Amino acid sequence: MTFRTSIKPRLIALATASALAFGAVQPAYALFGVGDIVLDPTNLIQNTMTAARTLEQINNQIKQLQNEAQSLMNEARNLASLPFNVVNRLRTNLDTTRQLIAQARGLAFDIQNMDQQFAQLYPEQYAATVSGSQMFQDAHQRWQNTLQGLQTAMRMQAQVSQNLNQDEGVLADLVDQSQSATGALQAMQATNQLLALQAKQSIQTQQLQLTQGRAASLELARQAAAVERGREVTRRFLGGGTAYTPQSVNFYGN
Repeated sequence: MTFRTSIKPRLIALATASALAFGAVQPAYALFGVGDIVLDPTNLIQNTMTAARTLEQINNQIKQLQNEAQSLMNEARNLASLPFNVVNRLRTNLDTTRQLIAQARGLAFDIQNMDQQFAQLYPEQYAATVSGSQMFQDAHQRWQNTLQGLQTAMRMQAQVSQNLNQDEGVLADLVDQSQSATGALQAMQATNQLLALQAKQSIQTQQLQLTQGRAASLELARQAAAVERGREVTRRFLGGGTAYTPQSVNFYGN
């Protein structure tokens, strides 16, 4: 660039000075010779200008090629994939919490089986054919369901707490990858994985709320069933609604 910008005015000045010098003797278009060489000042100026323009065009083409090469390099960076993926780590965490729900004992989580078990263990009213022993067994099962529901909720809380520690590491890794992204594709993939982490935490929160709500519902249902059981025991003790009539008792044959 320095060579081009400096040579052009020098060539023009040289050609102009030659033309002026020769023009003092004869017109600029006249031909003159030195020995066997014939010079034309007009052609000399035109050739010099043509050479300068050609040099400028070559420099412009070099600039254009450099810009195209840089553009291709930028496109390559933008298309480069992010060599980092946390999806499997997030799936592992979700699978762990899902297994805790699957291992939950007591009332089933699926609607069909739950309705059947609930109608059996938490009846609105006991039939007269149900024995006292059966009512006792049902009460014990309800207590176990409540205890198991609380245990499942506490295990889920412990697992979520453990997952949060792992999520902090995942978040730190994703932020580092996002900040060091070399192209648009890598930045977009890092952002998508950050959104996946957010979605995973949202699902995990819903799972935790599910187990906590289940434990609370089991306890409320147990209390309601205990009230009905107490009413039925009282009814049977009173003999189906007949008023109790005191009677004298004969001790020792007196």
